[in-house]
Amino acid sequence: MIKTEQFYEKIMLRMDMTRETEDEELRELIHNVLEEAGKEEYIPLSEKIRMSRELFNAFRKLDILQEMIEDENITEIMVNGTESIFYEKGGRIYRSDRRFISEERLSDVIQQIVGETNRYVNESSPVVDARLRDGSRVNVVLKPVAVNGPIMTIRKFPSGEVTMADLIRIESLTSDAAEFIGKLVKAKYNIFVSGGTGAGKTTFLNAMSDFIPKDERIITIEDNAELRIQGVDNLVRLEARSANLEGDGAVTIRDLIRAALRMRPDRIIVGEVRGEETVDMISSAMLNGHSGSMSTGHANNPSDMIHRLETMMMMGIDLPLTAIQRQIASALDIIIHLGRLRDRSRRVLQIVEVTGYEKETVQTRTLYEFQEEGMKDEKIQGKLMKVNEIGDKGKLLAAGYQEE
Repeated sequence: MIKTEQFYEKIMLRMDMTRETEDEELRELIHNVLEEAGKEEYIPLSEKIRMSRELFNAFRKLDILQEMIEDENITEIMVNGTESIFYEKGGRIYRSDRRFISEERLSDVIQQIVGETNRYVNESSPVVDARLRDGSRVNVVLKPVAVNGPIMTIRKFPSGEVTMADLIRIESLTSDAAEFIGKLVKAKYNIFVSGGTGAGKTTFLNAMSDFIPKDERIITIEDNAELRIQGVDNLVRLEARSANLEGDGAVTIRDLIRAALRMRPDRIIVGEVRGEETVDMISSAMLNGHSGSMSTGHANNPSDMIHRLETMMMMGIDLPLTAIQRQIASALDIIIHLGRLRDRSRRVLQIVEVTGYEKETVQTRTLYEFQEEGMKDEKIQGKLMKVNEIGDKGKLLAAGYQEE
């Protein structure tokens, strides 16, 4: 297969660098270079079409990554330097046979992505989070921190909106559990979605937000704007900002939560809490009249999520652990825990109610739990089973739901 990189430099030499080259002009230039090469050596039409597309992507889009970005079946792209490129498809990791023609070209693609989100990355600030136009999450680590860098990881999200009906269809949860979650959301229970990396927390939060009444005022707060709240007219989307090259101008998640409290929100949705901003989410948002707030966090199980919340709050406020635990127990109503099983499927594994503070511990009760029933055709069989009734039905009753 003829490699496109041998034509890249030829096109670069013919481009007028004193002005912006229009797309049609670039396509014509690529066509001319390939036609000239075809006179010297036979190039099949299919190869010309492939190289024309790849060369255009190299100049205008994300180079060799563009086709993987456009492949809806690929969920993650991992670039380990110029030659080691991997992708996840169907829950399995594959190595790509593609490579960047140079480290400079990979760096150009990285700077293009980062620049479009008004962020920067260089040797003095070698780590950055950004996003693509379609909302895909991007993490970049450069040399010297990344020894075999530049390193870029792209977490893709479904092109269309994933609804709760979609999650039921792929057996992430049952219709009974989804209906129960819908009632909790409408009744304004404070909900945390927990899970490991790649468990589908953001996707689930998006699907769950569709239960929110459309006449409410919603404020979303994220490091990178990924949430796609649909059908809500009174929606405010806030995104954190890194410091500039002089170290000034940073706007943190904590800053945004404090600002949101003055915007008359009905609910505050924080994409993910990772540190001291947990104090403002728990103490200010959930405890001070903004019921129905939601967020996500990394954890291995619901108990671990509570312990992590305790630790993160201790990072941001000087209070005894018991006081922090009491605040969490008062503020948080429900934890929905997601996980990836051995067959790579994403499931709701537990729905847990926070019942209060007792015996120096935040107490919980499991309401739903995934029960595995074996394997069939290399797929885990099981169901999210109801194991307990919710204890605190006050918000459900106030919202008009009848006692079952």
